[in-house]
Amino acid sequence: MNLTRLAEQNVKNFGEYTAFVFEGREYTNTAMQSESFRFAHALRSIGVERGDRVIVHLPNCPEVLLGYQAILKLGGIILPVLFLLGADELAYIATDSGATTIITSPELLPKVLEVKAAVPSLERVVVVGEGEYEGTHSYRDMVEAHDGRIQTVETDDDETAVIIYTSGTTGKPKGVCLSHANLYADAIAACSATETTRAEIGLGALPMAHIFGIITMNAGLIFGIKGVMMRWFTADDALRLIEEFKVTTFAGVPTMFTYLLECPEADKYDTSSLEKCTCAGAPMPEELLVAFEKKFGCRVYEGYGLTETAAAVSLCRPDAPRRPGSAGTPLEGIELRIFDEEDRPLPPGEPGEIVVRGPVVMKGYYNRPEETERALRGGWLHTGDVGCLDEDGYLYITERMKDMIIRGGLNIYPREIEEVLHEHPGVSEAAVVGVQEARMGEQVWAFIVPRSTEILSGDKEKSAEEIVAFCQERLAKYKIPKRVEFRPYLPKNPIGKVLKKDLRAEAAEILGRETG
Repeated sequence: MNLTRLAEQNVKNFGEYTAFVFEGREYTNTAMQSESFRFAHALRSIGVERGDRVIVHLPNCPEVLLGYQAILKLGGIILPVLFLLGADELAYIATDSGATTIITSPELLPKVLEVKAAVPSLERVVVVGEGEYEGTHSYRDMVEAHDGRIQTVETDDDETAVIIYTSGTTGKPKGVCLSHANLYADAIAACSATETTRAEIGLGALPMAHIFGIITMNAGLIFGIKGVMMRWFTADDALRLIEEFKVTTFAGVPTMFTYLLECPEADKYDTSSLEKCTCAGAPMPEELLVAFEKKFGCRVYEGYGLTETAAAVSLCRPDAPRRPGSAGTPLEGIELRIFDEEDRPLPPGEPGEIVVRGPVVMKGYYNRPEETERALRGGWLHTGDVGCLDEDGYLYITERMKDMIIRGGLNIYPREIEEVLHEHPGVSEAAVVGVQEARMGEQVWAFIVPRSTEILSGDKEKSAEEIVAFCQERLAKYKIPKRVEFRPYLPKNPIGKVLKKDLRAEAAEILGRETG
């Protein structure tokens, strides 16, 4: 149940094998293990100690995995940070966490040095890449100068291994403290649910700085799976790699599946090796799931999880009947309930807040005792997501509580409207938000990315009327969008989740301009 010796156990269990391929080069598990020991030795030599928080601020590359392993060997705490974050966001995380060290790359260095100058606790910068930079340490020089003869620090299973800052979609990011046991338990439970075997070849397209990516990395070590790592996701590259390496499995977020499905060059690649895909991070429209399976001849298993549960909570199973729109049943050892506003259990079919209990639930939020107590009250993690369970325990995600629309006292769940919009042949992506209105409380606005860019320069009013008419045939009157806005893209966070708070702000700005 401890990640500190996960890489060592991998070598012991499976011997030497190609653990992953990155940009045409193969990396064996034994070579990675040896280099991670040398890097751990080097980090200790510059002052990194047990309990130190170390930021890893890189796009996907082998040094992300090496950095994670080295930090754990020293008894340190990993702080994975998406490389796309701006200087202010990075400075906030560095300050809030009290991080002492950051591992980054030359192209990100100007931003990192700006942050270092503003954050007193951030003492050391390690640069992965070519060149010498004043006031920093070269990763390559560090590794080449040390032999790796150090003892791995023994840590308890319940000690914090990783602190991941939430995306901040509903406010300031919070540091989610996950233990070794949390992360190990989730990797085992998720792989058991999807019947993972060592024969699989996985496509690593998710950022290794995101909890979803971290769990796939841990699963690869536990089960001895070969992976094909992408520096970042593009549909063309993903399809090329699936063909080249006979990839059998792929985990992604709905946006990735949309891009793969709509890639103009998709038909020129042989993707017949692809057997199963896992989708999480956000609800996947049923229309998208069906279309993807039909085009690529594989099965897509939807799941539900969050950073606070070390990733997955529930998954659809290969050996279980499919329930359209469902995120499956709870993983082994995990309990799910639906609570009302007074934390009382609701019967099957009744929507309410999803609460979770089990070995995957976080230790708490870093340095936020009041918010931790509120989130974990009564022994359950209160997710802030709305859903319901059916009679057989299948989970259906309705919406984040923050995103639910209340119009004239009636609850409206945006996902229901979004599902209808995705059925329209002219809609590529859709997001629905509530916009404040004095008379009804909130009104429904739909933001749409059309399949044809001609709509963006054509008669938008007529196109909007067509969308509304389409909804009128399929939705109750009070759920029909009052306004439809067309956009070339939707604002998303670095893993592809739509930022509805940005859309609400945009809608408020539009109304402000129109009302003067």
